[in-house]
Amino acid sequence: MRILKYLSAVIVSLTMFAATPEKLTVYVGTYTGGTSKGIYAYEFNTSDGSLKQVGLAAETPSPSFLAIHPNNQFLYAVNELDNFNGEKAGAITGYKIDPANPAKLTKINTVSSKGAHPCHIIVDKSGKHVLVANYTGGNVVAYPIDAEGKLAEKPSAFIQHTGSSVDKSRQKEAHAHSINLDSAQRFAFVADLGLDKIMIYKFDPAAGTLSTHAPFGTIKPGGGPRHLAFSPDGKRAFANHEMTGEITGFNYDPAAGTLTPFQTLSTLPGGNPVPGNSTAEILVHPTGKFVYCSNRGHNSIAVFTVAADGKLTYVENESTRGKTPRNFNIDPTGKFLIAANQDSDSLAVYKIDQSKGSLEPVGDVVSAPKPVCIKFFSGK
Repeated sequence: MRILKYLSAVIVSLTMFAATPEKLTVYVGTYTGGTSKGIYAYEFNTSDGSLKQVGLAAETPSPSFLAIHPNNQFLYAVNELDNFNGEKAGAITGYKIDPANPAKLTKINTVSSKGAHPCHIIVDKSGKHVLVANYTGGNVVAYPIDAEGKLAEKPSAFIQHTGSSVDKSRQKEAHAHSINLDSAQRFAFVADLGLDKIMIYKFDPAAGTLSTHAPFGTIKPGGGPRHLAFSPDGKRAFANHEMTGEITGFNYDPAAGTLTPFQTLSTLPGGNPVPGNSTAEILVHPTGKFVYCSNRGHNSIAVFTVAADGKLTYVENESTRGKTPRNFNIDPTGKFLIAANQDSDSLAVYKIDQSKGSLEPVGDVVSAPKPVCIKFFSGK
């Protein structure tokens, strides 16, 4: 059984590699201010892991999180603001990607996010809707996308969260931090840091609507769930706790749309707390064999292997060679990981050991102004 599982992972890895061009465009979302002006483009080599800056792809305020349309013709960014056209809200901006010159993005339109400080965005598999989580607003919103990539003027869904949790310095109100869909596009999952809950909603992919679904996924009090990552087979999900530096693994029932927790463990060596540390991003490797989570403060990526029952086993914490690692991403081949160090203005590349999941630094860090989000673009 173990041999079959290993061969399956190898086949997945080889298939990804065969379908991926040698050179990819990498889009980097940033917080603007100082030298940072918006979304930047980089060129990434999938053979040797080398990375070099191409230039500014689009000037726009604080595009802190990005999403690429499944047709690879459009890119969407949240503008993490608290005032948009006099409204207590941020914004969502759509761009056209030129396949001949993907390093330059052409703006399509901008709409209100309907809540302050939007911090996470996805596009559904059909490419018909964007879905956004507003951190300070404590709400989520969805907008239709037309055939030309334009966002509708009015949202198709809006849900306001209410409530609080135990840490009144951070959790006196709702803080929607991310939104994800399951592989069947039937349910949406919103990690709310302020409520210590993974809220679950029914999603109508045709209408782009969200409706209440119970029960929610629970996080231990004071954990502060931030992001959620599903395993490739869709049977499990992993959420990182921003405030306590932990990960909770859930079994997922796709028919019922429910999350059942089975494990919580630390993202730090020996489980020893580090003052001021908080987690940022969590990802499952495309093979499903490894889980990664970034630590701000400890300035590392925590690495875990995934057992057949979904349980995680600690491997290592690898330094990000910079300060305050936010989002990171794994390239389409599954061979490399790039981490965004927000407070040291740098990107760090790592080669992934395909048997252990451990990370090996590749080259020197690459300059990037206040990087927050990384998206790979293959053009296919």
